[in-house]
Amino acid sequence: MLLSINWLKEFVPFTGTIQELDDALTMLGLEVEEVIRPFEGIKEMVVGYVVECEKHPEAEKLSVCKVDVGEEEPLNIVCGAPNVRKGLTVAVVKVGSVMPDGTKIKKTKLRGIPSMGMICSERELGFSEEHDGIMELEEGLVPGANLVESLKLDDEVLDISITPNRADSLSVLGIAREVALAFDLPLTVPEYNLVESGDDCSEEVTIEIADADKCYCYHGRILEGAAIGQSPAWMRYRLVAVGLRPISNIVDVTNYIMMGFGQPLHAFDLDRLEGGKIVVDTAAEGEKFVTLDEQERTLKADDLMIKDGSRSVALAGVMGGANSEIHDGSTRIFLESAVFQPASVRRTARRLGLSSDASFRFERGVDQLQCPEAMDRAAAMLADLTGATVRKGVCKAEPKPWVAPELTFRPQRCRDLLGVAIEDSFCKATLEKLGCVVTGTDSETWTVVPPSNRLDYEREVDFIEEVARVYGMDRIEPVLPQVKRTLEARNDDCNEYEFWSLIKTWGCGLGLNEAINYSFVGHTDLDLFNLPKDNRITIMNPLSSEQDAMRTELAPGLLQNLRHNLGHGNTGLRLFELAHIFEADETSDTTVRESGRLNILFYGDRFDSAYPRMASEAEYADMKGCVEHLLAHLHVGEPSFTLADEHAWMSPAVDVVVGDQKIGTIGRINPEIADAYNAKKDVWFADLDTDVLRKLYVSACVKFASLPVHQSAWNDITVIAPITLNVQAIFDQVAATKLPLLEKMELIDVFVPEAAEDAEQTRNLTFRLTFRHSSKTLKDKDVDKERKKVVYSLENALPVRI
Repeated sequence: MLLSINWLKEFVPFTGTIQELDDALTMLGLEVEEVIRPFEGIKEMVVGYVVECEKHPEAEKLSVCKVDVGEEEPLNIVCGAPNVRKGLTVAVVKVGSVMPDGTKIKKTKLRGIPSMGMICSERELGFSEEHDGIMELEEGLVPGANLVESLKLDDEVLDISITPNRADSLSVLGIAREVALAFDLPLTVPEYNLVESGDDCSEEVTIEIADADKCYCYHGRILEGAAIGQSPAWMRYRLVAVGLRPISNIVDVTNYIMMGFGQPLHAFDLDRLEGGKIVVDTAAEGEKFVTLDEQERTLKADDLMIKDGSRSVALAGVMGGANSEIHDGSTRIFLESAVFQPASVRRTARRLGLSSDASFRFERGVDQLQCPEAMDRAAAMLADLTGATVRKGVCKAEPKPWVAPELTFRPQRCRDLLGVAIEDSFCKATLEKLGCVVTGTDSETWTVVPPSNRLDYEREVDFIEEVARVYGMDRIEPVLPQVKRTLEARNDDCNEYEFWSLIKTWGCGLGLNEAINYSFVGHTDLDLFNLPKDNRITIMNPLSSEQDAMRTELAPGLLQNLRHNLGHGNTGLRLFELAHIFEADETSDTTVRESGRLNILFYGDRFDSAYPRMASEAEYADMKGCVEHLLAHLHVGEPSFTLADEHAWMSPAVDVVVGDQKIGTIGRINPEIADAYNAKKDVWFADLDTDVLRKLYVSACVKFASLPVHQSAWNDITVIAPITLNVQAIFDQVAATKLPLLEKMELIDVFVPEAAEDAEQTRNLTFRLTFRHSSKTLKDKDVDKERKKVVYSLENALPVRI
């Protein structure tokens, strides 16, 4: 929002510095991003008076002028404008000065005649695109005076960042209210005089609104005998200062009222409206419509349109149509002032990529009670500037009148929430200055009725925020709240953030790289993974076709990471991602169910490049060991691994179960899916449910034991076993012996010798047995005795040799 300081002073008598205004607005939540000086480029230009003007003797289209610029002698300036003449007051740039485009004016000769400056057109000054002739200034200006000061141009404009909830501040009036509040100044709204004449026209154009939820009210006035032309200089200069391009007196007035009072208006050529009526209704699916920018738009069935008796004439709240625009021959005007549903305007503007100053305000909401007043102000200005007659009566329809909500406010709640002892009187005065009606101040709970311009007041906390804003956020001392947590509460249920932080620390410590992907994927990706379609959530306005759905699995994102890394020459990848997936669920309040997932991906080289290069690649055992390591880290219990019957996108797939709860699946990505992501080797994957893991983690009972004080001893044994014998059977048999000194048993080597054709194939399994006594150091004979027990148990129970 660009705010002219001179325009602001027409509403409030502000006399402070620009820095004071900047600081006050910023502390009120209206951050000033920049102070703009829109006419900085013409600050060196002066007012000139053409004393003499004669034709150039060597060029028919040039004139030689003597221009008084307040110096002892008039300047000799050669000018090619057709409208230059004696007695004209003009804008002059002298030798040595710089034009807005950076051109430095030098002394020159044109066809032998010296020229000591330049007389400027409006385009050269940056006022408009007009360049058919030089700019003619009003009479009475002092020659030699500074042009900016003489024309009373806006020398300072604030660029203010307006948050989406503060639609009331998208006008000079709205910001003037804030300035009056900050500096305790009176607010004076400029008066206007609307004179109506002729017969009542309220029934001449009937207004029909098909859906009251999309158009709350629609007002229109009829003006006749308008003369289309250029706006007065003061209005054009002001519009230029706030970033708008002057067009004609009709359009400029509607823009002036919009910037000054926040209500967008639109002027139709009444003679081009057919059927004597205005219909506010949605477009036909696929309808074609040409807007004022001469672009043909293809509409959808939910686009809100303004129609006459037979066709569409405007995109409601966005832009008018070329078939009803004002032109040089227009004399009868239908002036529109309406309030449309913000969501409807926003949806249409975004889909068509057609954002306008009007849609920017309608999208955020406008003051419905000010709607007719803004129209009347515009009608009064149009009558003054175009000579039009304003007909009596208003054509209107208001199916959804403004009803102010009645909200509650508790001063004690305000003090409790802010932590500041703010007086009741300050709270009441603040709310009243904001335009609220406050009653019931003799009780603990007040009733507050907000004004129609503050659509952001919806709850009690909104009023508390306003009190804090006016009191001064910088005056509220930061105090950390007391957090009392007893030792007995140490085992309380940890929240998701804490649990995820624990897993992330584990993953980074294990040497995995964390991936963070968008929650959006493409339907094509989900189809590739053979995922069901009934639980998907489609994005209504996707950024691209590759991101048109919410992810129901994390796998597509990680496979995209894999493809990206492979494209950059990374041959080994170990990734993990911890995020939510999204599935449609009609039983949920939001119709969406979010679930936490941990996915791990292994591809290619087992070791990082930092390790000695070894010819080994990641396989199933690596992923299984990684998952076992995680579960051991979380102390959730020993897992069991069962081959799954089938899986949508992993083959083979193994279910991971702890106790009686399935926590996820590990396995290999289907080769055809992996190939689609340029993977030429096996891609090993783990998909774990963090919601289940967190419940197991919280319910886990961790037991502590004293650290051993005596040294352990170990001994290796090699078991020659049939290749069909499961290694787990050997572990189970040794565990069944229940040897008190055996602390642990590990498989440390596997060797498969070449077998004769007629011999049964075997393999050599080397185990390391670790022994320890709780009260003494073991001797060799003690270890040998325990080892013999293990050998005897295995040879008698299993078909093995040692």
